[in-house]
Amino acid sequence: MRIRISFPQSFSFSTFIPVRISDINYGGHVGNDSILSIIHEARLNYLKQWNYDEMNAGGHGLIMADSAIQYKGEAFYGDEIRVDICVGDVSSISFDLFYKMTTQRNNTEIVIAFVKTGMICFDYSQRKITQMTDEFHQKITSFKKNEQ
Repeated sequence: MRIRISFPQSFSFSTFIPVRISDINYGGHVGNDSILSIIHEARLNYLKQWNYDEMNAGGHGLIMADSAIQYKGEAFYGDEIRVDICVGDVSSISFDLFYKMTTQRNNTEIVIAFVKTGMICFDYSQRKITQMTDEFHQKITSFKKNEQ
């Protein structure tokens, strides 16, 4: 059975990532490994709005526990990918991020992929999962409320 990702109706954060020549595979389009690289960049832009990064997101690090990609179309060198992001389920140690990747060609929106990543709060100094800080929890849950 193929992966199907159920998305919320609205996204509260958007960023634009240009397709680099190094993102192109032998098929002449963005490769699957580059899709993960592009959403990684988009996730960092999402965290930067609060002056966070994946090593310090409100007092803890973040590590990707899982990812799922549902490919919908092709992206090519020169495309500018719009990545819309929203927060999914949030627990005391983890949360989901959903990404909608699109581009514009000939005044038409082309859907490239739907992606979901499961993110876990991680203490890199102790190399173990940790609790989400109240500060970070408030940021992403207030952001989530804005998406509904």
